[in-house]
Amino acid sequence: MRRANLIPDCQNCGACCTNPAENRVEGFADWVQIDPRDVILQRPRYKNLFVLNRDGEPHMRLDPAGRCVALRGRVGQEVSCAIYPIRPRACQRLEAGSPRCLEYRQERGLQT
Repeated sequence: MRRANLIPDCQNCGACCTNPAENRVEGFADWVQIDPRDVILQRPRYKNLFVLNRDGEPHMRLDPAGRCVALRGRVGQEVSCAIYPIRPRACQRLEAGSPRCLEYRQERGLQT
């Protein structure tokens, strides 16, 4: 089977946009850290999308269910990112079909 067949469709997934179990077990509500150079920090209209953690580092805000507030739609069915062009570097680095991507999908009960 070719690798291309193994790469999940991100618009049908969104698993990586939710706080993983390893963070929740440790009590971390922080998920995607925002690099100080990320464009989102320079756009005042988006300041409600991030929070500062105990150390003063900016992170994407999570909703009560542990999902990134920029995630739209239903995980595992149809999703999109409301800030895709200016999403943090951490989001940009995650590759569809990578081992980490597949871990997120498995944790959410999505086929890999």
